[in-house]
Amino acid sequence: MTIGVLAVQGAFIEHIKIIEQLGAKTVEIRELKDLEENKLEGLILPGGESTTMIKLIKELNLFDKLKKTIDEGIPVFGTCAGMILMAKEVSNDNTKCFEAMDIKVKRNAYGRQLGSFQIEQEMKLAGMVKMTFIRAPYIEKVDENVEILACVDGNIVAAKQDNMLVTAFHPELTENLNVHKLFLDMVKEAKEKMGNFA
Repeated sequence: MTIGVLAVQGAFIEHIKIIEQLGAKTVEIRELKDLEENKLEGLILPGGESTTMIKLIKELNLFDKLKKTIDEGIPVFGTCAGMILMAKEVSNDNTKCFEAMDIKVKRNAYGRQLGSFQIEQEMKLAGMVKMTFIRAPYIEKVDENVEILACVDGNIVAAKQDNMLVTAFHPELTENLNVHKLFLDMVKEAKEKMGNFA
């Protein structure tokens, strides 16, 4: 199983370590040839600074290929900024990216007032997980085809739609592997359904 991890900015190294710990291979996506020369079965869009990430994705000529790969149904896991990149609507920013998931996201929703915090609670499909929030967004609205997986203080912080999984928090910054296990299960399921997906 080969998982591509967008590695232009943000917390990509932590995702790579966990995915490899769980027995899958990873490819760092830094330039177009990384997408063209590897048969990816899943894609991770890490946390970071979403505006900078979008700028780099476009400057490095990655946008069209990434967009096509996502639209074709590859399993995608977006954390924090990665969730913003996946959203069809961002309520407090005109900058959009892949517009793949039927969610409305608020950037920096947990801004300077709350800064960073960590809690442990239940996430549907993943069990008990540690949730680390760093000036995180949250989901303000979902369409009916989106499954809400977790809420914190009434705000949606994890959701799933078809082969797309997003979290407002950073599961890669904890020792709890449950969310990454869920994503790899989604990759396996997609591979089985499509047969020649890889």
